[in-house]
Amino acid sequence: MKSLCCLLLIGFAFPAAAQKNTPHISHLDREVRSFDVAAPAILVKEVTAPYQTDRQKVVSIFQWITNNISYNVRTWNRRKKEPVMFEEPDDTGKILKPLNLRVAETVLRRRVAVCDGYARLFKTFCDYAGIPSEVVMGYARVNGSRGRSKFKSNHTWNAVYIDSAWYLLDATWASGFTNYRGDEFTRAYDDKYFLTSPDQFILDHYPEDITWTLLKDPPAPGEFYLGPFRYTGFIKSRIDAYWPAKGIVEAAVGDSIRFEVESLSEQGLLFVSDRQPVDTIWSDDEPVIIGGRKKSFTYTVTDPSAEWLYVTCNGRIILRYRLNIKKPDNKLAILSGN
Repeated sequence: MKSLCCLLLIGFAFPAAAQKNTPHISHLDREVRSFDVAAPAILVKEVTAPYQTDRQKVVSIFQWITNNISYNVRTWNRRKKEPVMFEEPDDTGKILKPLNLRVAETVLRRRVAVCDGYARLFKTFCDYAGIPSEVVMGYARVNGSRGRSKFKSNHTWNAVYIDSAWYLLDATWASGFTNYRGDEFTRAYDDKYFLTSPDQFILDHYPEDITWTLLKDPPAPGEFYLGPFRYTGFIKSRIDAYWPAKGIVEAAVGDSIRFEVESLSEQGLLFVSDRQPVDTIWSDDEPVIIGGRKKSFTYTVTDPSAEWLYVTCNGRIILRYRLNIKKPDNKLAILSGN
């Protein structure tokens, strides 16, 4: 059995709650073949019709996806050097449907997907069912690998809001597994990745936005000792090298830390913040650009409660470091009379 960054199987058991709330879905699979499968609104109405509560509807949606969508091993093998993510086209002169809907229609038409397709299909179904949900991008740990080059955004999953709380789930990993060569998919439902507790989900899912850990104090994965977390923006910004090399930075309040990146593009301004950026970064501080492709920024530690450092290039997050604040040396403080 081979584990891919968008596919993993741990077990085969169905949870009791899922069996209780889930309809027999084989008839749904037969019926939807007569529908226009490019219309998710019609399909999700059929899938959720027997149920009243949002939890029951989410169970039905999740089960339908994991039982009817196969993992696209051809797409993965063709592009396995980088995660397969969908992006908005550059053609602004054409009126397009929302990205999630376009992806969902494609997945339903082909009945295959990689992680991004599974997640956007689930999100689209929830939208039509009136259930709040989110597409979450981040790092998925597979095969026990903790290499620096692999600590980057490589997977997509979901968060869903039911019973007055957010829950985490991964339709891709719950759907089955591939063979050792990675060229054949076997469907095998795994309930471990459905409404999983945050403290368990974080063991192999680390989101770009740490809000979606759903943890009050998100831990720093061991991979930070090898290098900083690399966002999808790292690839889009064409970053070729960066400094510091390790992902954990130790400093005291008042210390200055120099960050550097080298990009294949001369465009892009570098900025570092201890707060997670939202969209474009605006600051009165002027980043220093060295030689066009080499960019640097000096960050000064001022907040003793800061835990993370976010590096952006032209307003796009590219790296995240863990910041460990050194405590003052009490002995020195006593000797100095403070």
